[in-house]
Amino acid sequence: MLDDMIDYLQDIRQRPVWQPIPDDARAAFRSGMPAQGSDLAEVHQQFMQHILPNAIGNTHPGFFGWVHGGGTPVGMLAEMLAAGLNANCGGRDHIPIEVERQIVRWMADLFGFPASASGLFVTGSSMANMIALLVARFRALGREVRSHGIPPKRQLVAYASAGAHGCIAQAMDLAGLGSANLRKIPMNAQFQMDVVALETAITADRQAGLQPFFVAGTAGTVDVGAIDELPLLAALCERNGLWFHVDGAYGALAALSPALRPLLDGIELADSVACDFHKWGQVPYDAGFILVRDGAMHLDTFASRDTYLRRDARGMAANSPWPCDFGPDLSRGFRALKTWFTFQVFGAERIGQVINETCLLARYLEEHIAARPELELLAPVALNIVCFRYRAAGDIDAFNAALVADVQESGIAAPSATTVRGKLAIRVAIVNHRTGQQDIDALLDAVLKLGAARPQFITTESA
Repeated sequence: MLDDMIDYLQDIRQRPVWQPIPDDARAAFRSGMPAQGSDLAEVHQQFMQHILPNAIGNTHPGFFGWVHGGGTPVGMLAEMLAAGLNANCGGRDHIPIEVERQIVRWMADLFGFPASASGLFVTGSSMANMIALLVARFRALGREVRSHGIPPKRQLVAYASAGAHGCIAQAMDLAGLGSANLRKIPMNAQFQMDVVALETAITADRQAGLQPFFVAGTAGTVDVGAIDELPLLAALCERNGLWFHVDGAYGALAALSPALRPLLDGIELADSVACDFHKWGQVPYDAGFILVRDGAMHLDTFASRDTYLRRDARGMAANSPWPCDFGPDLSRGFRALKTWFTFQVFGAERIGQVINETCLLARYLEEHIAARPELELLAPVALNIVCFRYRAAGDIDAFNAALVADVQESGIAAPSATTVRGKLAIRVAIVNHRTGQQDIDALLDAVLKLGAARPQFITTESA
């Protein structure tokens, strides 16, 4: 079984990036629960026949659809070790929790946070952003928010770029603050949050009797990879007494690259930072992370003293606070191990080099798009995401949406589609450490050939 997975990764370039799922593969997963067990080899064969060929394909160097990391055999083996150990990292006194604490210290050093900062592994940045928002809510409303909820006439308001990830609005919803109370601030020409518009919105909300409390800057926006002007946001939050959070789901790890680190100036001023090791860090899913400057406030936001979570000075119940005191999960897998292995085996410098190389490939793609009259760049390239479209007559959005599906179904490459300033774009996110110039060339060749072969969408309005 292990050999099969090693062979799969070794030969990945010879496989299609993605392929439509055959009916028989779907049908294999519509049967009822087995009453009797089967031989392990037989079940593994079902995996090889139906599951492995029909994955989304993000281990492939031609996968550009979303910001999904490529993973490594090192991380895969570490995941196997963690599964064998089967540690619950919610609490108690054992070394797996020390591994997680070590990575918290590494991240505090990387982002210029104090030694008293706290951190936690979570599923991904959706949960990391929510934890940051809950800590900010605790600071704004005090301890009673945990027992009595949000006081009447204390409507909290948060702010994020119009290009921010939708999980910020979802966090407002789940925190009981209402997604309508997230102000989506317009973007400038570089797709960064407009700081003047932000300050205007804060002033207007205060005058309306509302309570601004939280600003989410973004390091690597979901559509185009832009980085908000973090120093300006930090200064604005300082003046207004607001929590300054940075959603760096993938972009924050650019700090590992000396060439890219200046783009993140100001992140060291944040109150909290969210990031995912399973994106640019190439750690297998899932390995999200939240870092909070004020570790004591983070602890106060979540810690409880239930009797079954008794703490002692010695024995297995020693060495608190535990990870369960910093988030909602008591049952937690050993996510830190695959991250720890990845950094120990490859080193921060090599990981940073890979991150920078994906950005260089984005520039390479940008240059080739500019050189082709059939193609049009739709947004500046800030990091590793390139948004463009094929010039076509008639309904150009419908044409490009169909072209994206054509390229995906070809198995050659897998971009995705998004909307940039009202225009449907072919979105290419270059994340995988296996990707090289030949994979960018293959993508471009597929777009150009399939675009030339596709009929133009002529609508009544455009005819």
